[in-house]
Amino acid sequence: MDLDYKALQDRLAATGYVAEDALAMALCLAIGLQRPLLLEGEAGVGKTAVAKALAELQGARLIRLQCYEGLDAGSTLYEWNYQRQLLAIKAHERDGASAAEVERQIFSEAYLMRRPLLEAISQDSPPVLLIDEIDRADEEFEAFLLEVLSDFQVTVPELGTIAARAIPQVVLTSNGTRELSDALRRRCLYAWIDFPAAEKELSILQARLPGVDRALAAQAVRFVQALRKEELEKVPGIAETLDWAAALSGLDLDRLDRDPVALQASLICLLKTRTDQAAVTPEVTARLVGQAAE
Repeated sequence: MDLDYKALQDRLAATGYVAEDALAMALCLAIGLQRPLLLEGEAGVGKTAVAKALAELQGARLIRLQCYEGLDAGSTLYEWNYQRQLLAIKAHERDGASAAEVERQIFSEAYLMRRPLLEAISQDSPPVLLIDEIDRADEEFEAFLLEVLSDFQVTVPELGTIAARAIPQVVLTSNGTRELSDALRRRCLYAWIDFPAAEKELSILQARLPGVDRALAAQAVRFVQALRKEELEKVPGIAETLDWAAALSGLDLDRLDRDPVALQASLICLLKTRTDQAAVTPEVTARLVGQAAE
């Protein structure tokens, strides 16, 4: 079992994801021990991007299960393709097939529609299974998920038990909208991801947008870092920083104070609610630009 987290850190950086030591170690252990990894943190800190980067550096398929309130087992495991089954039934009836033969035909894998969890354990090589925003699902689904992750097998009544061909690397994310069960936490390795410090965020920006002028990138990062300290409904995440930096570069702004009107208009990349856009007035923007220039 290779536990060289520094090498993994370098490989992640090559995909454009800059991971701190603690996260790189957590990923390294999760891979080596074949354990699920639970990532918690505020929305926008790059939790989902971890799974995408992990899949890229391993050359693995990324299978994503987006959680939401009311999510149930059926929508995450499998469904039968009822339309195809009905067509097959009519065709077999014309051919004079017996009821038992028709049933055997239509309840086969050819008519099975795999949903993310079943799809993940049906791969010939280990995929990365991203269970995104598990805190949005209810506790009943969380309990069901624990059973699947413990055995990595699923029972389809008409077909029997389907065991994993290859154990997926599982990454779960949570924004902390509700407390997760102790059972789930015990099952997973854990890492907390916070908004990055200015130096790390600049490294991320340069890795993802190498064409953006370094001086402009540094000012943009300092501006966003200061903006996050304002009273906002939705604090801009790393994705918003990247969008904004790309927009500034596209507007040919070599520094933030070059064109105040264009700069203010560009804040739609960072401010995603009407209240936040109203709160960050041109006066507030000028103050933040002053801090970014220091």
